[in-house]
Amino acid sequence: MEPLTPPLVLLHPDQRVGTDMARWRKNGGGAALIRTVRDPAALRAEMRKAELRGLGGSGFPVWRKWDAVAGEAANPDKYLVVNGNEDEPGTFKDRMLLEETPHQVIEGAVVSALAIGANRIVFYINPDMGRSVAVMRTAVEHWQNSDLLSLASTALGRPLELALTPSSGHYIGGEETAALEWIEGRFPFPRGKPPYPAQKGVLGCPTLINNVETLANVPHIAVHGAEWFRALGKGIGAGTKLYSLSGDVLYPGVFELPMGTPLRELIFTHGGGLLSGKPLKAVFTGGPSNTLLTPADLDVALDFDSLHERGSALGTGAMIVISEGTGIVKRVAEYERFFAHSSCGQCPPCKTGTATISRLLDLIDTGRGTAADLGTLKNLCALLPGSGRCHLVNGAVKLLESAFHHFHDEFHQALR
Repeated sequence: MEPLTPPLVLLHPDQRVGTDMARWRKNGGGAALIRTVRDPAALRAEMRKAELRGLGGSGFPVWRKWDAVAGEAANPDKYLVVNGNEDEPGTFKDRMLLEETPHQVIEGAVVSALAIGANRIVFYINPDMGRSVAVMRTAVEHWQNSDLLSLASTALGRPLELALTPSSGHYIGGEETAALEWIEGRFPFPRGKPPYPAQKGVLGCPTLINNVETLANVPHIAVHGAEWFRALGKGIGAGTKLYSLSGDVLYPGVFELPMGTPLRELIFTHGGGLLSGKPLKAVFTGGPSNTLLTPADLDVALDFDSLHERGSALGTGAMIVISEGTGIVKRVAEYERFFAHSSCGQCPPCKTGTATISRLLDLIDTGRGTAADLGTLKNLCALLPGSGRCHLVNGAVKLLESAFHHFHDEFHQALR
């Protein structure tokens, strides 16, 4: 059985042309920019109707960020940061867009910049994705010498500058205020909020930060309209979503499907089912910094609101599938070790809390834990949430709580 990959929007063959700008333009590339220069403010109104949400994990309505930055004074500059730090385990959608559809991403950034009045665009990409960085450098050079960028600068009333900055490569570097710190030349410690980036971002200027996948949608909304975009989704979902499917499935990969596609369809139709025909045990959703889904959740719609109703979250759209026979304690211990390693150390409760969680889970997983260790973990789940400036410690706790809820017996068995 071959995996099904409908050529919908972001992964359509017309967009997957690499750095070949001439071929991309022949296939319709640049049409969104030509349309937007006539009335940039109209695109902001269309984005509100389209109901596009942040696809890097937060699910925050895009138009709210746009309106906040557009409403700020433009003196001296406004920035748009294209967040391509992508370092969540199990997430590999942005690198596909950067490597195979770079001009789509750049056009999305340029028309977004016009809509909010930004004159500086920074492509912020994880250096561990070496090919992504190289492809985007070449694509940006093509734009620097193109009539499209000149057209955008004329519409803006001042030069629109494009720059590429490799991120720190740290997991925490994907947090939006940590990205600002790195771009300004400092270690990526998350900032306290407020002020928010829309008011005071790069070098104190109003700054919009959007994920790569989010911005890749913008040209299509600009050309085809909000109603067309919303109709692509299923149920209450709008548009399409790139789902990163991995783990114990026959066909792992990136699948662009309607927002709201059921989990069952993703795993068994597009992913080909589980390896060796084993039963499904659990799914780590949105990367591991989230809750677990079980076979009882197979018919849930994979959109922000439907998962929220079940106490979960779509996150980045990563789905890590686990089959029966895999120890949940061991897998959770691996991910908690990742969080402990990734903590930047700025917030002591996060640094010491994630390290303690990781240490105790390793003891339990290797048969050296005690009932007291399990009790300490449960106490930490109550104490740690909200103790850090970013989401890292909250994600570590959410995963652990979810594992306790669904697989409590496995933790007690590990003690014995």
